[in-house]
Amino acid sequence: MSIPPPETTLVETRRVSCDGAGGIRGGKAYRPAALGHPRVFLEIDEHGYVDCGYCDRRFILKGGPADGADQSELRDISSSAS
Repeated sequence: MSIPPPETTLVETRRVSCDGAGGIRGGKAYRPAALGHPRVFLEIDEHGYVDCGYCDRRFILKGGPADGADQSELRDISSSAS
């Protein structure tokens, strides 16, 4: 049984960064969240998406082959996968 990734983000560039806390924001006195993981840079390849190896967030290239696809049917691809 395949399940979709916990979070997907549609992006317009092939190179993206993830720190696991990008969606965690504060109020007026915003400071970076203590939650998350080290910032990593990921490259989207011909599959049209890449998964963060730390938090499993999936980055999907807008207009790419994975844009609009059923995410639960796609296999996990991290930047270190071959």
